[in-house]
Amino acid sequence: MKEGTPASVGPRFLIGERVTLRRMEERDLPHVRRWYGDAELRRLTGIIEPLTEEGVREWHAAVVADRRRLWYTIDLDEGDRAIGEAGLLRIVPAWRTADMSVIIGEPDARGKGYGSEVGRLLLDFAFSYLGLHRIAIGVVGFHEEALRFWRGLGFRQEGVQRDGYLVDGGFHDFVMMSILESDWRELSAGQEKEEA
Repeated sequence: MKEGTPASVGPRFLIGERVTLRRMEERDLPHVRRWYGDAELRRLTGIIEPLTEEGVREWHAAVVADRRRLWYTIDLDEGDRAIGEAGLLRIVPAWRTADMSVIIGEPDARGKGYGSEVGRLLLDFAFSYLGLHRIAIGVVGFHEEALRFWRGLGFRQEGVQRDGYLVDGGFHDFVMMSILESDWRELSAGQEKEEA
């Protein structure tokens, strides 16, 4: 992606084996609002408060207008339903970096490997299509499941923001993780050998 190119020119769809990432549309906003109405999901992801109807529309408008963000709804192919959201944000073409997010909003879709498939789709897109070099993520330190998830995708811990997260009246660490293009290529080559 060349400097100054709007992120919005990215593909409308990324198609996996069981999920499809589709550019987020207004019809997805009731799902997003419901997902972030879940207090436990907010606690684990750092979302401060539930979104109002007006708030979710403002959020979506900001996402669409943000030249450094590509945002997708995660559609489960079986049953053709939205189960979450994911994307790249803070894309800086000059530095070849971005941050990443994957959230499975539907409780019955968690723990089934959909998030890993989404993560692999986004990483392949980021490194192969956008030509990025580094993808980063911040994870709430007590969220062991999320830490395992990101490590499973090849992310490595690179630092800790001590007491960087306040929730339920207490401070918690925020774990900073990243994956480099070379890490991803090595991991992908290993997976291809296993499948052969």
